[in-house]
Amino acid sequence: MRLEPEALAALFSEARTHFKWTDAPVSDETLRELHDLLRMGPTSANCSPARFLFLRSPGAKERLKPALSAGNVEKTMTAPVTVIVAHDPYFFEHLPRLFPRADARSWFASNPELAEETAFRNGTLQGAYLILAARALGLDCGPMSGFDREKVDEIFLAGHGWRSNFLVNLGHGDASALFPRSPRLDFAEACEIL
Repeated sequence: MRLEPEALAALFSEARTHFKWTDAPVSDETLRELHDLLRMGPTSANCSPARFLFLRSPGAKERLKPALSAGNVEKTMTAPVTVIVAHDPYFFEHLPRLFPRADARSWFASNPELAEETAFRNGTLQGAYLILAARALGLDCGPMSGFDREKVDEIFLAGHGWRSNFLVNLGHGDASALFPRSPRLDFAEACEIL
């Protein structure tokens, strides 16, 4: 089934990175629906290493503030939700349930380098699914990487042992604050068919 042009526009061609937000809230139900969608995206051996912290309360945002680079403070503090997209380096402990066809846990348990590479790659992929799922649900996104990962990990993730990757602000963007879309590489610059 090919998506209609309107759906493709909402997901890609007309979607923008937002940095100013309306006051419209994002409900718990929407965040659960968002996760229910994004978790269905493929990962290698169904490893599903991504972990998501949805920061919505003023207290959680204040805890994040010292880890943000200066250019990301206002857009993050005013966003209805900021998601810490992280990964679990011990994702493989869930593989007996998530991938019961083989002893996939053993592939990673004794190989920390492979486990970290797999967790980071697939967690990043799941973060991209989060963006697409959010757009599919009518939310706008502001993904960013301008933050101190060590601080975020210490403040929010130390108790879990997870590692942060990037942040995504979620809400309903103020389109009046957008600047013209930046250019993209064309097919000949970015692709080869062999």
